Amino acid sequence: ALRPISPFFHSAARASAPIPGSEPRLSLGRVLRAGLAGPGPLPSDGPAPRSRPPAPQRSISFRTETARLFSFTPRGRGAGGASRRPRGGSSRLWSETYERGTRHQLCAREVKRQEVIFELMTGEQQLVEDLTLVKKNYYEPMQTLAILSETELQQIFGTLDDLIPLHQGENLLSQLQCARQEDGTVSEAGRILLGWLPGLRTYSSYCCNQVAAKVLLDHKKRERPVGNFLRLCQESSFSRRLDLWNFLDLPRSRLVKYPLLLRELLRHTAAEHPDWDPLQEAMTLSQDIVSTINQKTGEAECGYYQQRLLYLDEAQRAPGISRSRLLHCHGELRNNKGQVLHVFLFEEALVVTRLVSQEEQPGFQVYRQPLPLDQLILEDLPDGEARLGTSIRGAFTPGGERAKNMFRVSFREAGLGQAHTLQANDAFNKQQWLSCIRQAVDGRPERGPASPPGPEAADCSLAPLARLSLDGRRASSSMDVS
Repeated sequence: ALRPISPFFHSAARASAPIPGSEPRLSLGRVLRAGLAGPGPLPSDGPAPRSRPPAPQRSISFRTETARLFSFTPRGRGAGGASRRPRGGSSRLWSETYERGTRHQLCAREVKRQEVIFELMTGEQQLVEDLTLVKKNYYEPMQTLAILSETELQQIFGTLDDLIPLHQGENLLSQLQCARQEDGTVSEAGRILLGWLPGLRTYSSYCCNQVAAKVLLDHKKRERPVGNFLRLCQESSFSRRLDLWNFLDLPRSRLVKYPLLLRELLRHTAAEHPDWDPLQEAMTLSQDIVSTINQKTGEAECGYYQQRLLYLDEAQRAPGISRSRLLHCHGELRNNKGQVLHVFLFEEALVVTRLVSQEEQPGFQVYRQPLPLDQLILEDLPDGEARLGTSIRGAFTPGGERAKNMFRVSFREAGLGQAHTLQANDAFNKQQWLSCIRQAVDGRPERGPASPPGPEAADCSLAPLARLSLDGRRASSSMDVS
């Protein structure tokens, strides 16, 4: 399986700590006004060195989300080094708040159950604080300083304002706090969750917008005012040295944790407990909501990149591209001439492209003929046997190193188009590509006789995202896999 290495697909919500109350906000504003047009270096967000193209990335959809459930160890005490949480943040466990002198003692299973509920509560509090941080320390200053237009702000921050009320006021946290007894325990949480979880459907439009948001943010960071602003923010203590995207990805990271937390809570709840049935329903509901949003997000991502493709010839518009509703993966590879190509593996076609500039905006120009997956032949080439810039088999690179990590994709019917000999940056990266392509070919949808697709079949993206005015803006150079 491909490792989750896309910036869209980080499973860990590393920007989830509360805001330090002592951070002077006015001083940041003064620094920003003085430094936006300054000569300081822009954040480094360029591509990887030419000799090592980026590894393939998973797609923004999160069906294979590998986020681990919290281990209930105190935040800030991990063995992995210094904590990213500010010193002022609470790191207590539920057991540290439990009144031990109460009239009854809890069994080990009930303690674990209460720890999960407590983790659910503290996670909600941290999310609210971080979403508020994004609005107060990023959105509002950028709006005041006019370094981004209103349209650009809306595209980057999406429906963030719709998410904050979901976690504030009469929210999950406040209801669970009201349900806590004097000794700190919560006897039943299932019915509270059943009443609150349907609101998570609000996340759909936010998650579907993330591809466009990341592309536009990466593009605008190259402009000096925006780049300097974000650099100064990242150097300030309130950001914990995290960039803006770490915060913008928090809602998605939090969303996929709900089914995991509820599964863990159910695991520590006895079947005869009155909370068991409501928790079972809540877990199923959360899984259904996340699955639906995941599907819509995948379709939106697929449609977004379909709109970024530039065709030199109408014959390149393979029906399988427009029919695809999923983008399995995409990323940079080199051909046997050493040229960097950007390869997209859609649900029904593999498309090789070149990164081009169109009115100062990057796009993906289709190179040669796309390969329908029902015509695709995949060949794993042993090291040293690929043809690299020459017709001699077993060629050597200019530095004397043998050609490695190569594979070939070709048409089953040779007359339909040319083959591609492609090189990954290392052996692991190559295996990622091979595995992804094989899975896509084996799992392609069965279709009847080919017929011209109708208007609905051609529109395989969520309409609002597909029509975004971001034509050709460059996405992350790493590969995405659903």
